[in-house]
Amino acid sequence: MSMLNATTAPAACAPLSTVCSGPDCLVPPSNFNETLGLILSTVLTVMLAMVMFSMGCTVEVKKLWSHIKRPWGILIGFLCQFGIMPFTAFALSLAFNVLPVQAVVIIIMGCCPGGTGSNIICYWLDGDMDLSISMTACSSILALGMMPLCLLIYTATWTSSDTIEIPFDSIGITLVALLIPIGAGIFVKRRWPHLAKKILKVGSIAGFALIVIIAVVGGILYQSSWDIAPSLWIIGTIFPFIGFGLGFFSARFAGQPWHRCRTIALETGFQNSQLCSTIVQLSFSPAELEVMFAFPLIYSIFQLVVAVSCVGAYQVYKKRCGGGSADADREAPPLEAGDGDSAKKNGHAVDNSAFEFDHDDGGEMEKDVKKITRM
Repeated sequence: MSMLNATTAPAACAPLSTVCSGPDCLVPPSNFNETLGLILSTVLTVMLAMVMFSMGCTVEVKKLWSHIKRPWGILIGFLCQFGIMPFTAFALSLAFNVLPVQAVVIIIMGCCPGGTGSNIICYWLDGDMDLSISMTACSSILALGMMPLCLLIYTATWTSSDTIEIPFDSIGITLVALLIPIGAGIFVKRRWPHLAKKILKVGSIAGFALIVIIAVVGGILYQSSWDIAPSLWIIGTIFPFIGFGLGFFSARFAGQPWHRCRTIALETGFQNSQLCSTIVQLSFSPAELEVMFAFPLIYSIFQLVVAVSCVGAYQVYKKRCGGGSADADREAPPLEAGDGDSAKKNGHAVDNSAFEFDHDDGGEMEKDVKKITRM
């Protein structure tokens, strides 16, 4: 009888199981999540590089240099981007008493540079396109130093007790790697401007696809990440409102004209959520990602909701007021005196050729708007 049990015990185990001790069988752990996490990290890195490359393709060196020579607008945006947003993230984390890991991801989001989507929204808000693109490029470059500095300052409350460790080396490597596609994009824009316009279309699609991939694959990989406390949803909802509002009033307090106030507000509140997701995915363990991965997606959803709502309200305001705020936007002279391209006579305060995809259409506004819509 004992011989029969000895010979039949292994047969009762699953085909993939391992006999550890007598009849006790264990199925080897699946490496599906590990493989999927590696794929997600690779895809995030490649697609983020594409997005940043396309952002570089919007930068005109001449106009960027003109803003650097008279950097008042960029300076205000810099103070809002790396002053207001990180402190707001820190204050919200303390006020809602979130978990240490969640506080870190909130502060990482607050320290991120401006997102590329702000440039498109800025067009529809009659903002200063040159300033918007210049601020996005400068904040992305300056994030190399400012993001680790802000994290070091504002995460000390949670890292001092050794409950969590900030991987500054991984974050630094990610930020340094982003300088390469940005620089390459600026070079392509300067050398082959027509090619840069086509790349911009591809980059816009890649940016949208990146958000979808993060949501879908992240939802599969970190299923419990959406089972979070209501406080994280509340922070993700009100954080963009605070960023847009404080950015606008700070710019107005500094005496900026209305169209630049709208631009600085957008660049302050519209964060690069794709960068935040990539840094989080590459820098933290799966256990930590379970409770922090969802926040960049929550923020990206509500920042887009706020931005689209602002565009709708502004367009309604323009129609009701008979042509919009073009006269009010003329409070300040153009950045470069005598530059006929810096101010538009059709209601848009300042335009940028990066958003004109075809020079053969005569420059009619209706065709430009259709091309922007298709992008």
